[in-house]
Amino acid sequence: MTVKTGDIVGRLSYKCDLLFRVLTISNDVVTLVGEEMRLLADAPMADLKVMTLKEREEDKNKVKEQEEASYRLFRQDAKLMKRRQDYQTHAGYEETSHFFELRGRVLHLDGDANYLNRCTDIYNKLGVPVYGVHLAEKEMPSQLASLLKMVQPDILVVTGHDAYSKAKGNRNDLKAYRHTKYFAECVRIARDHTKDLDRLLIFAGACQSHFETLIRAGANFASSPDRVNIHALDPVYIASKLSRTSFSDTVNLWDIIRNTITGQKGLGGIETKGSMRLGLPYKEEYEDEIDPS
Repeated sequence: MTVKTGDIVGRLSYKCDLLFRVLTISNDVVTLVGEEMRLLADAPMADLKVMTLKEREEDKNKVKEQEEASYRLFRQDAKLMKRRQDYQTHAGYEETSHFFELRGRVLHLDGDANYLNRCTDIYNKLGVPVYGVHLAEKEMPSQLASLLKMVQPDILVVTGHDAYSKAKGNRNDLKAYRHTKYFAECVRIARDHTKDLDRLLIFAGACQSHFETLIRAGANFASSPDRVNIHALDPVYIASKLSRTSFSDTVNLWDIIRNTITGQKGLGGIETKGSMRLGLPYKEEYEDEIDPS
């Protein structure tokens, strides 16, 4: 079966464990991007199988179950936070007032336009203000400073595709990673803009990224501690948790990681405060401008 740009394929040598989109074809070498995982890979044409519609649907349903489970965990967590905020805000007062939330604003840079659209949909479902930008990973460092100045975000997400290649070096050699160096450069630029780790919260990385480099550069959260693949939506859940957690509270590291699809093998971070602020009083005429609790 002929493989064409845009086809959904699996790698026979990996028993078609992950589905990929065909990005480019050069002679017999095909560049692939993960359909659900933020992975960039090369493969020989002979190693690829074009997946049938039935096979794609089966994989989609399996992934959908994982995404829905993660979403439910996040919503449960959000309800618990809301009840705690209600108690803390109203404690000691006979008259209760409705308060509003100013949630942290996210600037999300993504190397994959399809992933960006999916991420933006989830941000909107979760009530998180976001400004999304699609940029090739190599272009991100040159554009970031102007975007930070324009958007003035509370949270920065720098993600896309990455991969580690044993053939290019050991696990600590940045030359063996496709895009980690660009993500790390973005983190350093962002930290020059805002040095305080609790004033600008940063997530950086994609599949198999060099976690330690990104944390040392100044990221609050990053991938991938065990050099495993991460799900396309994992950065959203981390950024959303930070956006909806009070600036006076430190995010529980385990809580924020367990709500993701990939978990602690693919994601990690440091102690970080949230970016949401409560306000009083809430008025109905403000509904289009701020998020009521």
